[in-house]
Amino acid sequence: MNDSIVKFLEPFDEHTRQRFKILYDLILESTSQVVEEKLWAKLPSIYCGNNYVRLIPFKDHINIEAKGIMAYQDKLEGYRFTPKGMLQIGHKQEIPGETLRLIFKDSLETK
Repeated sequence: MNDSIVKFLEPFDEHTRQRFKILYDLILESTSQVVEEKLWAKLPSIYCGNNYVRLIPFKDHINIEAKGIMAYQDKLEGYRFTPKGMLQIGHKQEIPGETLRLIFKDSLETK
């Protein structure tokens, strides 16, 4: 994880940082492509070319922005979607790892 993202996460509690790290690792595991990490509009973003996934942590949840999310909405029953089409995972909810790997792969590798 690059220094700008680590610094971004410093104000968050340990539980939020741990959940962010799990999601971050799932992103990296989901693609064999070279990724670039950066803050876009002050939000942690992982890019493969023009494709990206954003993880947006909050005190009680993490939002995930990725273009492939809505195609998997039926596999994410019980999870909330924001009006902007982001997946919201509450800190008390299980992280749907297998579905997220598919979303991240599709989002980062689809041209």
